[in-house]
Amino acid sequence: MTAEGRVLVVDDEANARSALAAMLEDEGYETREAADGLAALEAMESFEPDVVLTDLKMPRLDGLELVRRGKEGWPAVAFVVMTAFGSIETAVEAIKRGADNYLTKPLDMDAVSALVGRAMESARTAAEVRRLRERIDDKLSFRGILGDHPSMQRVLKRVARVAPTRATVLVHGETGTGKELIASAIHHHGGRRDGPFVRLNCAALADSLLESELFGHERGSFTGAVGRRKGRLEEAHGGTLFLDEVSEIPMPTQVKLLRFLQERELERVGSNETISVDTRVVAATNRDLREMAAEGTFREDLYYRLNVVQIDLPPLRARRTDVPVLAQAFLHRAAKDNGIEVDGFTDEAIQALLAYAWPGNVRELQNAVERAVVLCEGAKVGPEHLLEASAVGIPRGAEGELGLMIPGATMAEIERVAVEKTLEAVGGSTARAADMLGISRRKIQYRLKEWANEDEGGSPDPDDE
Repeated sequence: MTAEGRVLVVDDEANARSALAAMLEDEGYETREAADGLAALEAMESFEPDVVLTDLKMPRLDGLELVRRGKEGWPAVAFVVMTAFGSIETAVEAIKRGADNYLTKPLDMDAVSALVGRAMESARTAAEVRRLRERIDDKLSFRGILGDHPSMQRVLKRVARVAPTRATVLVHGETGTGKELIASAIHHHGGRRDGPFVRLNCAALADSLLESELFGHERGSFTGAVGRRKGRLEEAHGGTLFLDEVSEIPMPTQVKLLRFLQERELERVGSNETISVDTRVVAATNRDLREMAAEGTFREDLYYRLNVVQIDLPPLRARRTDVPVLAQAFLHRAAKDNGIEVDGFTDEAIQALLAYAWPGNVRELQNAVERAVVLCEGAKVGPEHLLEASAVGIPRGAEGELGLMIPGATMAEIERVAVEKTLEAVGGSTARAADMLGISRRKIQYRLKEWANEDEGGSPDPDDE
């Protein structure tokens, strides 16, 4: 029997909590228990319930506050509160905090069953509405992907070209460069845009749970498997599965993923039934899978199956001209979200933004700008706000991270630093550096020889040009 959904039961009375969970499991629901509101919030992170059934009077964090916090973090989850008092005032307050309904104690199990069933439908409807809104928002543009730098424009051209195809895509880039945005754009601009876009962070789960999360499981296949559950590959049928940090998949699970990519078939954990699934896979990593394959820490055959088309995202330091555009967009969003009247940056703030290397890439820039907006007391963000907001060393002076004074540096000096820093950012790959800089690979190789000769006191060989 397929699991009807997930219910989190929250009550400080252990016997009542266990009895209620057992009844719900008998009806086909997958359940988890929590003794108070704080434990429930922790459980919601990993369990991802459809419905939360909670008592009102509990230590540490009561049911009303759990509903309020839970609705902020998980708006699609349905909350049903249980109260021994049954007063209209308590019920009204629970509804105001976001509860979908309430039950009075002692509980009528038939009423519980009916109410949980309705709450489950409500939660599913809310999740579907949210997914449809996200799909509409993303349908007509590369939402959230900004940048006029040639390296970023080449990325977007490749996204537009690969999106309508069925090809598996591997997105490579440092942390914070926007790999999930690229995966979302591939999905929403392709033929699968009307299907689900499902995400799975492969590093966020223990090895023992990842296989079940990916392929699903049968009831009784392991401790805690109280019902059949679809995996993310099945959930994404007709759509796209985004596998973030794919390098962290353990070897046994890599074998099963390889089989799926070859045959488009899978078996749930604990089952011998073969299921055909039509799901496109977009994977992402910040590591070099080719190098991992050579070292024997990642299957070479899986690497080639994932890397049908590779998209390399440039780090923000390799496309500094995009920093002001991104920063301005983040500023407007932060000002609107926080109700603050800030409309731009001072010239000095822009220079500080351009001078910093942004090791955390676009994500770090966004966080720094939002903090600066919150701290700003005037109409424009200045360098002092960036310094106060940033946990990293945005420089105070005109000398940037490149170690050059602009104006003051020659074009030859700027060119050398640009090439060397880009090579450093891409791990020494002249092909990727050339793509980012918009020049030929041969020109980079020639310049490297030229600079090596200069450093040794010689001169370049003109026949190498």
